[in-house]
Amino acid sequence: MWDGGPTVGCVGFGGWGIGGQTPGDTSYGNTDDATSIAALQAAVAAGETLFDTAPAYGDGRSEALIGEALAEVRDRVTICSKVGVSSWQGAPDFSAEAIEASVEGSLRRLRTDRIDALYLHSPGPETLADDRVFAVLDALRDKGVIGAWGISCKGPGDALAVLERRPVALFQVNLNMLDLRALDCGLLARAEGEGIGIVARTPLNFGFLTGAVDETTPLPEGDHRRAWSTPQVAAWADGARKLMAITGAAPGDQACIAAIRFCLSFPGVAAVLPGVLKPEEVAVHAEAGRLGPLPADQVDAILDLNRRQSFFVRPAATPV
Repeated sequence: MWDGGPTVGCVGFGGWGIGGQTPGDTSYGNTDDATSIAALQAAVAAGETLFDTAPAYGDGRSEALIGEALAEVRDRVTICSKVGVSSWQGAPDFSAEAIEASVEGSLRRLRTDRIDALYLHSPGPETLADDRVFAVLDALRDKGVIGAWGISCKGPGDALAVLERRPVALFQVNLNMLDLRALDCGLLARAEGEGIGIVARTPLNFGFLTGAVDETTPLPEGDHRRAWSTPQVAAWADGARKLMAITGAAPGDQACIAAIRFCLSFPGVAAVLPGVLKPEEVAVHAEAGRLGPLPADQVDAILDLNRRQSFFVRPAATPV
């Protein structure tokens, strides 16, 4: 995917959830550090090599846990983090000084001297048009402080817009059975044709595609999913039931595996990044990676249903 990066088609470890609760509706709620460490260790034992985090995830707690859990296997894993959003409570800052300070803090918490891939965290149009931001990233890469840099986009259209101005080798975008914007806008096709690495985040659509979350699920205070509109929640719950019927997957582990395999079905996708909270989830994700893409007829049926019925009302309220 990039020099020193993981094998194309891998399933990684999304580290937002293990950061625990942050002020406001900005997280997945409280977590237990011992359970999070066990999940990270389970991922290593299962052969996972890609770990993604950000300073905003638990205000640095996610990075610190990853640094602790992976210290002894650092040379065998790929660690990615982000810059621009140090906390969900503060304003984004993509200045040179902020980027350099953020990287310094991430290196300290991650207990490493190098971040394998560094993303701009949900930058707006003004940041994407600022050549100074990319000059800082290039300098960090040239110094060996980061191995590569990319953009974690608010929406896949942002990736296409920035590609009109400059080459970018790596993007994180939302992609799942209920959110096909990256496919519909042509980003996946362009990535496949030009060798651009696409990391598909939210493959489980925040739990809806596992059957664990629907319109009846009570969400605790602090859960970022509370910000979604009632029509969006209803549309996703309805869509998840219809889409899983196509795969024949039962709610739970089977549904999770099918959802991840769907993302692996597109050659433009270099890695899939489900979030992880518990050790037992790791084995399920690893099984999806072992099985690989869904059968082509199932993928076609999923795409056809999305063409006939939209399940996407509006973007999620909180960037990841």
